[in-house]
Amino acid sequence: MSEINVPFNNIPSVSRGKSPYERSILAFFSGKIRGLIRIKLFQHWGNKEDNDIQVHPHLPKGQNYTEFVSQSKYCLCPSGFEVASSRLTDAIYGGCVPVIIKDQYVLPYSDVLDWSQFSVQVPVDKIPDLKRILLEIPFQKYIEMQKRVLEVQQHFRLNLPAKKFDVFHMILHSVWLRRLNVQLTGFS
Repeated sequence: MSEINVPFNNIPSVSRGKSPYERSILAFFSGKIRGLIRIKLFQHWGNKEDNDIQVHPHLPKGQNYTEFVSQSKYCLCPSGFEVASSRLTDAIYGGCVPVIIKDQYVLPYSDVLDWSQFSVQVPVDKIPDLKRILLEIPFQKYIEMQKRVLEVQQHFRLNLPAKKFDVFHMILHSVWLRRLNVQLTGFS
């Protein structure tokens, strides 16, 4: 089963963020330089003076991470040392369309959710082409993806107590679906 990174000790609030028309940053990432994918991301985009794609190892003093997320159309979600990164849930919580930079990665709830409807998936070798790839997405398609991000937020939200369609129920549903697909060999 795919890994889902949910911050249990400091549960962030889900936000709609700024409207799609007010998001001035094309793509954003802030995180530690660890793991091969992030190293490649920083090598290509970390030292660029490009206001469209902002990649930071840490934000300048006084800058707010969630504010950057809410101002960005797309949030870059490369893996670090872990299989999953909290960047994916951060993007969804902030109403930012996730850009999943990966080669082999099973996305959370991929047996239930059609990730192509609310995210962009980019192979690692296309990191240098990120800006072109994102700029080629028609604005209307971006609007539709961002709307779907807002629709799936509930599935990544941890509620105490659990609520229908939240992360707890989605995990149970995924386990149940996988149970149905398990085939035992050697038994008749």
